[in-house]
Amino acid sequence: MRSPVRGLPPSDGDKVSDNTPLLQDAPQAEVAPVCCSVRYNLAVLSFFGFFVLYALRVNLSVALVDMVDSNTTSADNKTSKECAEHSASNQVLHNQTIPGGYVASKVGGKLLLGFGILGTAVFTLFTPIAADFGVGALIVLRALEGLGEGVTFPAMHAMWSSWSPPLERSKLLSISYAGAQLGTVISLPLSGIICFYMNWTYVFYFFGIVGIIWFVLWIWLVSDTPETHRTISHQEKEYIRSSLKNQLSSQKSVPWIPMLKSLPLWAIVVAHFSYNWSFYTLLTLLPTYMKEILRFNVQANGFLSAVPYFGCWLCMILSGQAADHLRAKWNFSTICVRRVFSLIGMIGPAVFLVAAGFIGCDYSLAVAFLTISTTLGGFCSSGFSINHLDIAPSYAGILLGITNTFATIPGMVGPVIAKSLTPENTIREWQTVFWIAAAINVFGAIFFTLFAKGEVQNWALDDRHGHRS
Repeated sequence: MRSPVRGLPPSDGDKVSDNTPLLQDAPQAEVAPVCCSVRYNLAVLSFFGFFVLYALRVNLSVALVDMVDSNTTSADNKTSKECAEHSASNQVLHNQTIPGGYVASKVGGKLLLGFGILGTAVFTLFTPIAADFGVGALIVLRALEGLGEGVTFPAMHAMWSSWSPPLERSKLLSISYAGAQLGTVISLPLSGIICFYMNWTYVFYFFGIVGIIWFVLWIWLVSDTPETHRTISHQEKEYIRSSLKNQLSSQKSVPWIPMLKSLPLWAIVVAHFSYNWSFYTLLTLLPTYMKEILRFNVQANGFLSAVPYFGCWLCMILSGQAADHLRAKWNFSTICVRRVFSLIGMIGPAVFLVAAGFIGCDYSLAVAFLTISTTLGGFCSSGFSINHLDIAPSYAGILLGITNTFATIPGMVGPVIAKSLTPENTIREWQTVFWIAAAINVFGAIFFTLFAKGEVQNWALDDRHGHRS
């Protein structure tokens, strides 16, 4: 990207070059080594934090089988007779998230994320007691856990605004957030093993204690910024500071009005909303389709439950490496990488989602499509998912809180709409559900491609930086 003409005020998209880690007119520090670096230690610690978080989230779906009476069945849905039966049903509970970016900007991402996971772990330890009091107490407890979980991603985004050099952003964030996928992969079968050989209560005790241990390490080893870290090397500190020079704002107040009027922000909102619609359809409604139409329950098989998450985890790690390699070695612009990875991560799942409606009674192919679709969705981790940090590093946590607010809507209304469209549970009815989800996903991908930006926006900089000649 060419710099604005000297002497003229820069346009909204010309504040910071989107394809270099440092401003061309700023003093550049030598790149700090990756090995034993504090920034990569932060990525690993946050990886395990999200690993624990999602282990705490999904353990109930496994332990619930032993918690409820074996003769409890659901009669809410009609089961289709179009395909032969393969297995029985299972029940999964889902949590929603809430925005926590604004709180993170006030108290710091370290404490918010740390106490968010700690609170979830402590409440998990009390799950067996809550279960003794009945379903109401259990629901209240899980809702409180959801409060802790909901602040974690915005809090982590807020921390990365101070820790991630632009050309390492995809790698660092993909490592960090990939812990969520691996936590699901490991905890699903591990919870089953604990239930089988011990007792369902030990599932909650085990993961709750692991969460507390992680919290102690997090508080001891992590700092909100490089400037406050006790053991960071001078070279790494200067590398991070110079990389982020002129990208961070010194404004004391949040520029809410220009932020909410920013089209690049709404491009992320639309993409996040659309992606989650497809995501929830794939991981919630497609298994329902397989159970009700194909008479095969993927959730009943621990291995098949974990495979899609493993594929997504692997794709997140590899795509993060590829995204930064394209920017650093091949000089691809930030916005080009974000667009391409978002297109792959959104249109790919849409294609396989539609295909799932035309496979007849082949449940093996349905499992394959579920796995491929979820795996391709991992590309979005280096696409729109981290674009908040590209356009407004100082307010990335707040932006993620905003987009997360809209992104929770599909998880609430998607299943309701799907149920209303499938009164008879026929394949043709479910094809309509899949077409709608795919169309929303494609629309989101196109909208993001047209209106997203890869540079720090004018409203995200203070006056001194915003009017730099």
